[in-house]
Amino acid sequence: MKHASNPSRRADVIVLGAGIVGVSTALALQQRGHAVCLVDRNAPGRETSYGNAGIIQREAVQPYAFPRAWQAILRVAARRGNDVHYHLRALPSLVPALARYWHASAPRRYGPIVNAYAALIRHCIDEHAPLIERAGAQDLVSKSGWLEAYRTDAAFEAAAKEAVEVAATHALHHAVLDSAALAAHEPALRRPMAGAVHWQDPWTVSDPGELVARYAALFERGGGTFERGDAQTLRQSGSGWTVRTAEGEVHAEHAVIALGPWAAGLTRTLGYRLPLFVKRGYHRHYAVQAMPARPLLDAESGILLAPMRQGLRLTTGAEFAHHEAAPTPVQSVRAELLAGELVALGQPVEAQPWMGARPCIADMRPVVGRAPRHAGLWFHFGHGHQGLTLGPATARLLAELFDRETPYVDPTPYDPRRFGN
Repeated sequence: MKHASNPSRRADVIVLGAGIVGVSTALALQQRGHAVCLVDRNAPGRETSYGNAGIIQREAVQPYAFPRAWQAILRVAARRGNDVHYHLRALPSLVPALARYWHASAPRRYGPIVNAYAALIRHCIDEHAPLIERAGAQDLVSKSGWLEAYRTDAAFEAAAKEAVEVAATHALHHAVLDSAALAAHEPALRRPMAGAVHWQDPWTVSDPGELVARYAALFERGGGTFERGDAQTLRQSGSGWTVRTAEGEVHAEHAVIALGPWAAGLTRTLGYRLPLFVKRGYHRHYAVQAMPARPLLDAESGILLAPMRQGLRLTTGAEFAHHEAAPTPVQSVRAELLAGELVALGQPVEAQPWMGARPCIADMRPVVGRAPRHAGLWFHFGHGHQGLTLGPATARLLAELFDRETPYVDPTPYDPRRFGN
């Protein structure tokens, strides 16, 4: 990507992180007249934002809760199933955040969390739509929804019942497909399944990393600058902030930390202790002759098949491990075997599966707002599984708080001060 030059080496705002959250933040602030410098060590959209399922999940009004049933916890502990994997050596450092995650997932606490989460989710399509048009990214987007499919009758019937309730509560469009209807919808499936819930509101993206790159190009066309640099060099400088980039130091009155899973390290350096942890995930593309028409989640197996420009993307569930630990192929190997039961997988496109990390907060709500103890510093991270979905929506909220406008949603549930730092 072309790097714009700013001879004065000054900006109004430095945004650290060029994933979907950081790029959306830069655009939202630029739209309000601020001169923004976007900084990342890599090109936009090449880290966490590259490896997701490519779904703008309008239906995702319920964040992933920690399982409360002991049967489910013991299943994970015994490493049965493919939806969750963990590194035993990583658990001691993860226990404090996971304990808070479990605590927040209790039914009486989870209900208000869903309400706060849904308040943002309901705006996700409306906030993406103008960016997609302005960025010329319509060719990457489909509006045919995605499928939540099940192998067994019992699981399908329970999911269909819950879908009816969720859809009615949150004004969502969906269809319940029995086995025959699912086969008709997806002729690429090579074996019958019990059925699926077709979530019809979401939009899907055939190359999420490219979508972020086009948003970043839109930002640059509007006069914004993107520079390669190390976010860990951020420091207070006079009444503002300074970061080092490949083109020299950049100074600004304000800085926004939008580093996704890397936010934990920088905020810790600044003296904050936030319950941020990562769930790692893997994907690999396959050169198949017949792809599903839309993303299909094999819910009981913990894998998702997503048609992408690079081929059929096969994603795994969550892996609890140290962020920088070496990849472990356990889930990817199982995922390939399970997916091969559903579709005729061709040769893998990549030599090895891609690995990324989701930035998760123990109370399942993103962190959006002014840092509690540093003037001119802002936090914008912790979107968990829904960075692609929520990036533009939470960016609008942060920009409104930045300009002291009336926020379009109540910002209280996402305020960084909720952790007492």
